[in-house]
Amino acid sequence: MFKLPLITFILLAVTFAADLPTKKYLNLAAIKIMVAGAEAEAKKQNVDVTICIVDESGNLLFLQKGDGVSVNTVEFAREKARHSALYGSPSREGAESMKNGSASALAYPGFFPAQGGLPIKVDGQTIGGIAASGAKSEIDEAIAQAAIDALFKK
Repeated sequence: MFKLPLITFILLAVTFAADLPTKKYLNLAAIKIMVAGAEAEAKKQNVDVTICIVDESGNLLFLQKGDGVSVNTVEFAREKARHSALYGSPSREGAESMKNGSASALAYPGFFPAQGGLPIKVDGQTIGGIAASGAKSEIDEAIAQAAIDALFKK
């Protein structure tokens, strides 16, 4: 009978144990696709907006201030995107909870109660957030949705 040396067995076990899970993330190509989708929707809606994309921890990956929009849209877009990434839900839900009288939610880290930010999810995992700011809230959210749709070709 053929016997494997002990060292071969140990090396095989270590090789299999060292396999790490693969993590999905937003790379530059994905960001460019989303930005193009957002810009196309903003043009279709005839609005100028600030667009922001963050990673799953809320760290800034992309920020573009639209021509002629107020400088405050930079922070609004960033906070909407960050809320969506951190909570894995649309920032609209934060606004709805405030309307329903849940002011205690303002104590949550990264909570931002304004519509326009959406989580970016792959296989049920949140890998980032995207938001627009500068138009009516529902249009901001439609622009963010168009970006996600462009990424996943919906």
